Amino acid sequence: MKNIQHLLFRTFLLVSVIAAASCSEDFLERPPVDSIVDAGFYQTDDQVLASTALLYSKVWFDYNDKASYNLGDFRAGTAFSAYNDRGNVLFNTTGNTPENGSAWRSFFIVVGQSNLAISNINQYAGAGVSPTVKKMAIAEARFMRAVAYRSLVMNWGAVPVIENNLELLSDTSVTRNTPESVWKFLTSEMRQVAEDLPETPLRPGRVTRWSAEGMLARFYLTRAGVESGGSGPRNQTFLDSAKYYSERVITQSGLSLLKNYGDLFLFPYDNNSESLFSLQWVYSPGSWGTQNSTPAYLAYSPDIANGDGWGGDKGATWWMISQYEGIKATATGLQGRTVDQRLKATFMLPGASYPEITQTIPGGEQRLVYPFNGTDNNFVAIKKYLTGKAKDVGGLSASQNYGNDTYMMRLAEMYLVYAEAVLGNNASTNDATALKYFNLVHMRAGLPIFEGPLTFDVIFKERLVEFAMEGMAWYDLVSLHYYNAAKAYSILNSQDRGLFFAAPDHFPNPTSWTFTKTSWATTERTIDANSGNFLLPIPSAELSQAPNLQKPAVDYYAK
Repeated sequence: MKNIQHLLFRTFLLVSVIAAASCSEDFLERPPVDSIVDAGFYQTDDQVLASTALLYSKVWFDYNDKASYNLGDFRAGTAFSAYNDRGNVLFNTTGNTPENGSAWRSFFIVVGQSNLAISNINQYAGAGVSPTVKKMAIAEARFMRAVAYRSLVMNWGAVPVIENNLELLSDTSVTRNTPESVWKFLTSEMRQVAEDLPETPLRPGRVTRWSAEGMLARFYLTRAGVESGGSGPRNQTFLDSAKYYSERVITQSGLSLLKNYGDLFLFPYDNNSESLFSLQWVYSPGSWGTQNSTPAYLAYSPDIANGDGWGGDKGATWWMISQYEGIKATATGLQGRTVDQRLKATFMLPGASYPEITQTIPGGEQRLVYPFNGTDNNFVAIKKYLTGKAKDVGGLSASQNYGNDTYMMRLAEMYLVYAEAVLGNNASTNDATALKYFNLVHMRAGLPIFEGPLTFDVIFKERLVEFAMEGMAWYDLVSLHYYNAAKAYSILNSQDRGLFFAAPDHFPNPTSWTFTKTSWATTERTIDANSGNFLLPIPSAELSQAPNLQKPAVDYYAK
């Protein structure tokens, strides 16, 4: 925000929110001269809560902007860009790939600002601040820091754990910490956070005990495989913990699934009954960093946007389309239709109608009907998170400036975490509760009841179609890689990420589609995922400034 001056400094040591893109290089070496707000600000409950508000938006901006889908979906193979961001699509992410650097920087901005918030609240909170609010605000900051570290350790492996930036001003010995010790720190942190957060939000969109317990379910499900050396089995104690926390959230949080899947992404959907944790973006003319910019890069055309709409070469991969029930392989490609409502809510097929979005057409406007263009190549464009023109959202949007929130965790995930935790190291399960929870997600999408048995492949596929374009698929593959690296590579290397043509049986309002691979696009259809390129390389700029990041990792011991 332009009215708050922040300094950018070395991201792995001291990190602050960027106030302007033109910060000069000498800012990189200086300690912070201020934090999110002035120290004298922490005198009332409202002021303390305001001091942590930017932890829900500004600090995540560089990740949410483009890196979230570049890493979470492009690398995972659920979506692709035909002409841009090719390093991530082709699994050739390097130390100089822009989204690699922006994600690393954003996560350490979250860590740095969370640390500063904790320090400032402890040091400056006045007598007018209630113990309840003080405890909650510190817990919010610890929550954000842990969530950021989860992304750091899963993308880059060994990373330095920093709990107090100010202690590092003269410390040149900081090195990376082992993934096992980072995960131990994360679960320990989140357990304490769960104790300190309230069961109901003090302000709309603020995290609660159930947000933290949901993260614990997610953390423990992943941590169960961390020490498996890439070839299993998973730790049963941690699987049991994932089951325990997911069931608590399901049965005690008071949250519920929305009846219709598509409603999750229809304006205004913010902070609905299914949201456990969302980034809180605000349409804010004249400011930068607190708004949601991602729709600008995903919308397939300016025809449905606000002077942006630069996603014309982005869409579902061939592999992703094949995951939807009813889309069948044929001798020449794929063909069919699906009753799974998640396809239409996530990707646009030619002829599909979206009455909530205005489309500019020659001579006027209409309710959006996704066009049918091309002769041998087109795109199954991205729909999820697109809310249309300003007129479609009460005037609350402009170019690169949208107010709709970004889900970081939904209740649906808890149902699938429970099912996978019950499955555990078994080949299959017919556990009645696991099937019940799985089917609540599965049938909400319009699909018939799944009779069982549940297997890893069944649950993994369900997660793919449920959370596609929510930045989740890559982390599901990393979780799998911890205990079954060979299967993670096999999934990735079997994907087709190349060009294809989607043709409706009639236009508009088709009843089925035929998909044919573009005959002349024979290269760059597959990738070679392996132990040498699975994790992201630490950004080159960070290595040049912090050479200790190249040293062997050591275990981290919380202070």
